[in-house]
Amino acid sequence: MERYGVLAGRILLALIFVMSGLSKIPGWDQTAAYMASEGMPMVPLFLAGAIVFEVLGGLSVMAGFYARVGAAALIIFLIPATLIFHDFWTLNDPQQQQIQMIMFMKNLSIMGGLFLVLARGAGPLSIDERQGRA
Repeated sequence: MERYGVLAGRILLALIFVMSGLSKIPGWDQTAAYMASEGMPMVPLFLAGAIVFEVLGGLSVMAGFYARVGAAALIIFLIPATLIFHDFWTLNDPQQQQIQMIMFMKNLSIMGGLFLVLARGAGPLSIDERQGRA
């Protein structure tokens, strides 16, 4: 169970990033407008960076290929994304505040999983393990 559980955990942990990053490509205009509405400067640069971080970091964790680097990149991505886009403490509408607090806590939970990968490595059934980096 340990071998396959760790693999399943990496895949499930990374899937949200890969899917989110890839969905930003055809949804570029909508994502850019949302980022601009949140006060993001240099939207095209940060949007391109978000896509790169999410897709490459997610694939890195998923495959267990330099998984610690991928996890660190995703943590670096998540910190400002969480603080900027899920700032529940600034909202007045209780329903919106609750939704954004849930999203904020979801991101913290994901960061927890990424810190486990950062600390423990990719584990079994990974490219890192095959190359002696796990």
